[in-house]
Amino acid sequence: MVASTAQRIAESGIVAIVRGTDPETAIETVDALRRGGVSTVEITANTEGVLDMIRDVSESFAADEVTVGAGTVLDAATARAATLAGAEFIVTPSFDEGVVEAANRYGAPSLVGISTPTEAVNAFQAGADMVKVFPAGTLGPGFVSALGGPLGHIPTVPTGGVGLDNVGEFFDAGATAVGVGNAIVDAEAIARGEFGVIEANARAFREAVVAARAE
Repeated sequence: MVASTAQRIAESGIVAIVRGTDPETAIETVDALRRGGVSTVEITANTEGVLDMIRDVSESFAADEVTVGAGTVLDAATARAATLAGAEFIVTPSFDEGVVEAANRYGAPSLVGISTPTEAVNAFQAGADMVKVFPAGTLGPGFVSALGGPLGHIPTVPTGGVGLDNVGEFFDAGATAVGVGNAIVDAEAIARGEFGVIEANARAFREAVVAARAE
């Protein structure tokens, strides 16, 4: 399960981050992302009703339609609760060995937040499947490229500040996938019920990733 989920994340190339979304709009939001070609979704743990949202999304879509995970996971207890609710992967903003251990225990790949080579090595040695380069907008594609020199065996997922204007640069630098929040999951559009905007955003990012990988 771990390998297949990690492979789906890598193949999709995009993790859409759903944060603060109303539980009543979760299914419509995820469906819009899916229609736009983004099938990997992270629902952050600081979103109200997150466990119910993860459970609802997990039960509403087939495994080959949507891969749902939990983000902003800060402790092992939250990691455990999220996986039991149906989260297929765990994302953290920082490295916590207990979270990685809990994710591994329940068969969920972990994407662990790092901002230094030392953190990347420590997270990977602890069992993380990928490292989330965060904040990517500050660290930049150059950091991802430099990290890949000595640590090219560690898959990277730049997150925080990734947009259509730089997503290609991150893939050129060696990123395995990218995490994208409001640039795809536009909270204002969701509040207006304009799920076509979410679909269009997802499609634009999907096309940009395909183009970057083809170069």
